[in-house]
Amino acid sequence: MLLGLEGIKKTILHGGTGDIPKLITGAKVTFHFRTQLCDDERTVIDDSKVVGTPMEIVVGNMFKLDIWETLLSSMRIGEVAEFWCDTIHTGIYPLVAKSMRRIAEGKDPVDWHIHTCGMANMFAYNSLGYDDLDELMKEPKPLYFVLELMRVQQPSEYDRETWAMSDDERLKVVPVLHGQGNKLYKQGQYQEATQKYKEAIICIKNVQAKEKAWEVPWMKLEKMANALTLNYCQCLLRMEEYYEAIEHTSDIIHQHPGDFKAFYLRGKAHAEVWNEAEARQDFSRVLDLDPGMKKAVKRELAVLNMRMEEKNQEDRNKYKGMF
Repeated sequence: MLLGLEGIKKTILHGGTGDIPKLITGAKVTFHFRTQLCDDERTVIDDSKVVGTPMEIVVGNMFKLDIWETLLSSMRIGEVAEFWCDTIHTGIYPLVAKSMRRIAEGKDPVDWHIHTCGMANMFAYNSLGYDDLDELMKEPKPLYFVLELMRVQQPSEYDRETWAMSDDERLKVVPVLHGQGNKLYKQGQYQEATQKYKEAIICIKNVQAKEKAWEVPWMKLEKMANALTLNYCQCLLRMEEYYEAIEHTSDIIHQHPGDFKAFYLRGKAHAEVWNEAEARQDFSRVLDLDPGMKKAVKRELAVLNMRMEEKNQEDRNKYKGMF
């Protein structure tokens, strides 16, 4: 037994140094692991050293194989230990291992259940795509986990990535990312700005997914996400990614047909790709929704008129003499 838990036996293979670190909620733990069957050959199932990248988990972040947090909490830095774990602790391992393998292969760790229907998921569950994991899924077995604890960083000792944050932390970081994006935009670093805006949008959407659609908390988050998306679209216009800008602004307009800023940016994008009728229609809608935009719309229409005249003249020159 280990730490009062049944079904776990620990053997220290190499001693560590210092005191046992405290694994408080939010701490980042970096370690290597090797998973082996309890057969005569000690068959290796997974080995992070073979992959070349150590494992990182954030304590309390709902990691699927939470027994690893328990095992790591008994170790010192630099320690290598072997843990025998009974089936009560290893039943979920095949699902976790599949995700880790797909990440190592550069694939989406969860796309098998995102892009299939419910019935297909049932079959996907029984076929993980790896024969050894399928076998473990059908018949759970005790496993050996050989862990090497490399580093423990407390929450204040590292910059937490948004995936490792709580919902409150995500909402607190959104204005920071927003401000960083705005600064990069003003400096003309549009690609870098889009990354900041995108990260902020993902933070909001992760929190919003837990709210009931169209109720007040959901709507507040939706408004924040739309503002960031429009900033993202302004970057796209600067980067001449006009069709993507049209796509994102159209999504906002579909959900919120009263958003004049979305119509304004979509109108500008349409104008850049010679969609004259669509651009004029969007600019007209802007004036209907906000007459205060008259000066800005007048300027954009003047640019559109000039561009269309230039294009028409080019077309006339191009086809001159062909008939």
